[in-house]
Amino acid sequence: MRVVTGVRADIPRVLVIVGPTAVGKTALAIRLGQRLGGEVISADSRQIYRHMDIGTAKATAEEQAALPHHLLDIVDPDAELTLAHYQRLAFVAIEDVWARGKLPMLVGGTGLYVQAVTEGWTVPGVPPDKALRERLLAEAHSLGPEAFHLKLAAVDPIAAQRIDPRNIRRVIRALEVYQRTGRPISELQRKVPPPYYFLVIGLTMPREALYQRVDARIECMMAQGLEAEVRWLVAHGYAYDLPAMSGLGYQQIGQHLRGEITPQEAVALIKHHTRRFVRQQYNWFRPADPVIHWFDTTALDEAALRDLLRTFLKGETRIGEPRA
Repeated sequence: MRVVTGVRADIPRVLVIVGPTAVGKTALAIRLGQRLGGEVISADSRQIYRHMDIGTAKATAEEQAALPHHLLDIVDPDAELTLAHYQRLAFVAIEDVWARGKLPMLVGGTGLYVQAVTEGWTVPGVPPDKALRERLLAEAHSLGPEAFHLKLAAVDPIAAQRIDPRNIRRVIRALEVYQRTGRPISELQRKVPPPYYFLVIGLTMPREALYQRVDARIECMMAQGLEAEVRWLVAHGYAYDLPAMSGLGYQQIGQHLRGEITPQEAVALIKHHTRRFVRQQYNWFRPADPVIHWFDTTALDEAALRDLLRTFLKGETRIGEPRA
């Protein structure tokens, strides 16, 4: 990640806003974007899907009208968007926004997407192997997440350390790359920092307050018609076993629609798993990370935020140290 050490008008500046779900990233991005002439580039691995609006907490039509958003609704729920493809699209969007005299704003809670862009990961260009993935998925179900994760640890301990055993899709991808290339994915994921200056703002709040916001958001999603959204998706041929349909909310509502659990149990499960997801997001965006400038959204220090943005955009001081 580049450091601002002086004015270089030809080098794009990118404002990055990260943090856990429901903390207020979209609201702050719109407010800052309107003031600074910015445009949002989404870094959310669920909001890439068309027709999946409520359960992904996608920016509303009104919010998108208030500030341009990029990389929303770019694939159908039965399509796949690789990390390498997302990264390329994000770089194109950054260049386009900057070339039009606007401020690119990378906003989202998917740490994998954010770091692939800000750190310039060289993502392995290994195309998906459907048959191999199906075999690995069957093996994962047979062994269980922990034992299956040990298979990755045996061939790529670095990747295994980075990937949560419960994230079966990422474990499968790492094993797929190894079996197809004979090289660990961690070895192929080198970092070539892109030619941009980044300022990373992290949003947080006391954990219990955040959990209350999560619960309130889920209740709002149900009132807005999350169940109807899932019914529509299934009626239009999007199967329950698609990766897109395994996301928070969609998976649990699917269980209810199949008669496996009650509506009340589905809501309780969504809340439980979303809270766990919040804890996982804090593993990506660590409070001790010196690159991230943290702000508590329950008592936002507006003056400090303005000063930080001013020095960043003018290139007057060093903003953020490169990641190790």
